[in-house]
Amino acid sequence: MTLSGPLRKVASRLMARFGGEVTIRTITTGAYNTTTGAIAETTSDNEIRGVLEDVNAREVNELVQAGDKKLIIAAADTAGVPTTVDKVLISSVVHQIIQITTIEQDNEPITYELILRA
Repeated sequence: MTLSGPLRKVASRLMARFGGEVTIRTITTGAYNTTTGAIAETTSDNEIRGVLEDVNAREVNELVQAGDKKLIIAAADTAGVPTTVDKVLISSVVHQIIQITTIEQDNEPITYELILRA
């Protein structure tokens, strides 16, 4: 019996109870249009709940800056694995995903920790 299933459910319940509303905007790139010189993009929004906090001073490095935010979301609540191409909307402010850390058990994702920059 694996522990990952119950952990995913617990993470989802904790985010539902203690997390705030966020929107994960998944961006999928399409074909290149030679006439306009642009790449078509398709977006889909997924409203979930997550815990948002500031990045602390120990986490600041060459990639993570002071003023960035850390968002923890349950893997069971997401439509797929977030990527750095995707965006996060919090109170109508669009944030770029800088870094993604996956917390997993038995190769099953439990939570995602996203470093965000507005």
